Amino acid sequence: MSAFELIGASPKFRAVLEDVRTVADADCPVLVCGETGTGKEVIARAIHDSSPRRQRRFVAINCAAIPASLLESELFGYERGAFTGAVTQRIGHFQAADRGTLFLDEIGELPLELQPKLLRAIQEQEFERLGSSQTTRVDVRIVAATNQNLEQMVRERRFRMDLYYRLNVFPIEIPPLRERADDIPLFVDHFLRTSKCRQAESIERVSDDVMAALVRYDWPGNIRELQNFIQRSVILTKGGVELRAPVAELTKKSVPIPSAGTLADANRAHIISTLRETNWVVGGQNGAAARLGLNRSTLIGKMQKLGISRRTAEPSTERLDSYASGSASLPALA
Repeated sequence: MSAFELIGASPKFRAVLEDVRTVADADCPVLVCGETGTGKEVIARAIHDSSPRRQRRFVAINCAAIPASLLESELFGYERGAFTGAVTQRIGHFQAADRGTLFLDEIGELPLELQPKLLRAIQEQEFERLGSSQTTRVDVRIVAATNQNLEQMVRERRFRMDLYYRLNVFPIEIPPLRERADDIPLFVDHFLRTSKCRQAESIERVSDDVMAALVRYDWPGNIRELQNFIQRSVILTKGGVELRAPVAELTKKSVPIPSAGTLADANRAHIISTLRETNWVVGGQNGAAARLGLNRSTLIGKMQKLGISRRTAEPSTERLDSYASGSASLPALA
């Protein structure tokens, strides 16, 4: 189980767990939606572990992490000689998950040209390896996940409508951490207990002031950002029994709990604040993406969506959107 595990007692998270129990035995495709860092793979594994397929494999593939040119062979496998470098036969993730569950993470990143073949594999439970004319049949349950709005992508013709409806048989929406603040103390306790840092062994308590700051903060990077913050706090706690958390960092970047109409403004302000702290370095170990608990590409996508660029936030500097369009490079981007 992931470091996130099934932690939470808030009403919204209990509703998610009820959905998991409801759909586990149904053996239908499930689409798990939620922001980055909310624990979508944890929920996918929970569905598998609660299903009749629990004794078989849970196979995960991140569609955003594999180059488009290699994704087809990763999914469906290939025969020897199918392309340069294919010196042996290799089975793909679909066949590896036979009689088990295949988790397709970041499904919105699947190339449009590959979507018809995936649709056929899901509907017919069969496919051909690259370089082969022989059909391979499997029995695979599909759980997909996305942090994107697939309905909007369908309208923009960036995602096939038939594939969307095939995946969206049973949707599960995971709430962001800011909507389940009651669960934050549970996560803090869990991350302290499971920390691999030696300093964590001596930590016995978290002060009320620190916990209050953690609960007030809106955590745009969600559970992953909280996990990173606790890990950093543990490292800073040397020889003490009380967690030394850099709460000034949270206070500076915290915003009042926003209404639905101002949520985008709150996220925008927080991202800009973090970028300023890193001198607009997005990637790398000390970049804004790492501080927010986001992938580099995810943060750039959020910046584009929210209209964030260095020129608009800091009028004297060059534009980030020129980097995003490929017409300029961003200095110090790791």
